Amino acid sequence: MESLKEKIRDIVDFPKPGIVFKDITTLLLDAKAFQKAVDLFGNRYIDVDFKYIVGIEARGFVIGSAVAYKLCKGVVLVRKKGKLPGEKISTTYQLEYGEDVLEIHKDAIKKGDKVIIVDDLLATGGTVKATIELIERLGGIVVECGFLCELPFLKGREKLKGYEVFSLIQFWNF
Repeated sequence: MESLKEKIRDIVDFPKPGIVFKDITTLLLDAKAFQKAVDLFGNRYIDVDFKYIVGIEARGFVIGSAVAYKLCKGVVLVRKKGKLPGEKISTTYQLEYGEDVLEIHKDAIKKGDKVIIVDDLLATGGTVKATIELIERLGGIVVECGFLCELPFLKGREKLKGYEVFSLIQFWNF
């Protein structure tokens, strides 16, 4: 995983002072590194029973869609407020640096549908916890939450107790 880890750059004081943003765009620029990350996710989930990959706006769309393509699965989008055109449900959640609203189409997931959530980063866990809430309100079952990167020192896994959590790369400090 070190080769993937080295492809991710730090952006200091983004989006606000005191935050060190893990920028995965540098990994995405490297075709071989991106392919390796997608293959690692794909290999993990190849024999798992599930229907959809749920991608969280916006970098989760990139990784989640690539994994879904590899596994021949559908993609469900979880977006910020006002970005989905159809009938939807929403939830408010806390970010590490504020508050936001996530939405999902009401018809995206049916009762009993098994899903895997894929996103770029697990930090404090607020965004993925809100995504889980939306999925479960629609009757979906979260099989696992998978992340390209994790910041374990922010203890995001604590918000996800009771759910399987996987991350390819861990950054243990800033």
